[in-house]
Amino acid sequence: MLISNETELLGMQKVSEAVAYTLKEMRNYAQIGMNTKELDDFGAKLLSSMGAKSAPFVTYDFPGYTCISINNEFCHGIPSPKTILQEGDLINIDVSAELNGYWSDNGGSFVLGKDIHLHQPLVDASKAILEKAISHIKGGVRISDIGLLIETEAKKRGYKVIKNLTGHGVGRSLHEEPHEIANYKDRFNLSRFKKNTVVAVETFISTTSTYAETLSDGWTMVGDKGGFMAQHEHTILVTSEQPVILTAANEIWK
Repeated sequence: MLISNETELLGMQKVSEAVAYTLKEMRNYAQIGMNTKELDDFGAKLLSSMGAKSAPFVTYDFPGYTCISINNEFCHGIPSPKTILQEGDLINIDVSAELNGYWSDNGGSFVLGKDIHLHQPLVDASKAILEKAISHIKGGVRISDIGLLIETEAKKRGYKVIKNLTGHGVGRSLHEEPHEIANYKDRFNLSRFKKNTVVAVETFISTTSTYAETLSDGWTMVGDKGGFMAQHEHTILVTSEQPVILTAANEIWK
């Protein structure tokens, strides 16, 4: 989305604050012994209280209001009363929503309780790489160069990136141009970030796999070679200098 006036900026700020607050509070609410349907219902109530509508539910008829992926599930995990949160789980929550015609998207992975399975280094890498990638985004920068930065930083830490999951434009719909902000250098993508546009930038940092595959439920994705993945995502406004992080209130970097 291209921001052309103050009204549009305020609209994006409001919906971004709604998804960011919901993500932060869901992360704080998650506890051992809770099922993921309870956690999703909590997020749904928060979005509703702010007048926002779940983007995956509205757009894709997703069987939940937020995506909650556990351990070897990479993304698009379906909330379920059968999935019980346990000590040391690697949890990813992705919250996107629509409010007054504006759409925003954010997500984050974290370890629940004690890090008994040693997932924290992967989570920390994903956070740090996203922060570095966003700091390099401004109008005129090649999208593929940011992909190269993400993959290079992942390799430095001994990790891989998922090549068929990408960031994207957002604003007037959940997914819009640019449709692919990849985590690797896509030499066929010659497009550049444009000043005053809104994009959702995401890291998909993996221990083993480089591609994500969809399970038989039609939604949940896992790695083609197994392992684990951490994802962190912010919706940002591209400028001629440092981008404005519209979802900063999710506190995924704290």
